[in-house]
Amino acid sequence: MQKLIEIMERLRDPVTGCPWDREQTFATISRYTIEEAYEVADAIQRGAMDELQDELGDLLFQVVFYSQMAHEQSLFDFDDVVNSICTKMLRRHPHVFADETIESAEEQTQAWERHKQAERRNKASTTGVESQLDGVAITMPALSRAGKLQKRAAEVGFDWPDINGPIAKVKEELAEVQAELNDGEEQDRLQAEIGDLLFACVNLARHAGVDPEASLRQANTSFERRYRVMESLLAAEGRNMEELNIEAMEQLWSQAKAGER
Repeated sequence: MQKLIEIMERLRDPVTGCPWDREQTFATISRYTIEEAYEVADAIQRGAMDELQDELGDLLFQVVFYSQMAHEQSLFDFDDVVNSICTKMLRRHPHVFADETIESAEEQTQAWERHKQAERRNKASTTGVESQLDGVAITMPALSRAGKLQKRAAEVGFDWPDINGPIAKVKEELAEVQAELNDGEEQDRLQAEIGDLLFACVNLARHAGVDPEASLRQANTSFERRYRVMESLLAAEGRNMEELNIEAMEQLWSQAKAGER
């Protein structure tokens, strides 16, 4: 770890460091952090454990990069980051490091949320009015953020009693999208209605116990796989997609799906 920190210090050296690394800021690096996190998730999803080691190293390097920039501004350093997470883990796991007793993973999840809520309350006491939705990062993927906002609201009872509510809401929002399409005038209103529909779909997924982000990633993978099969089938005949009408495309799509079964 110390070697990695020293490498980062050399890269950021104002005289002998790397020009690209020297000119980076917190804002310019943040998008790379998101990319690296997705690459970690991608390696896990594909079961590529040989790649996962490298991707985790790339993600760790991001933390060291931020820490070095903060150190240069006398804000904090890598040791502060490590001490902060150690303190947080000790505080949030009293059943492991203190004398509390928790019997199941479900109880632990509930206790974890209580600890986080207490932390938000303490933070709000110094920063302003507390909200149940504090701490849900606006930079999260929209589907994931929608689910987290809904989960937070559900913790205080703002939720449907069962899955029938979300199902009815999806139908209602779909009807409103259709109404806007029929009017065909306000693009902003149509965007808002489609947003409401997606939000309702996330709520349905949450009540069904399905991760909406993972679900959509799976759908993306399925679509890509089947589309590539369609292209391969056509290429074997010396043809391409542009030659087909929609009916022929639908037939080829069904053929690709049947091949999976």
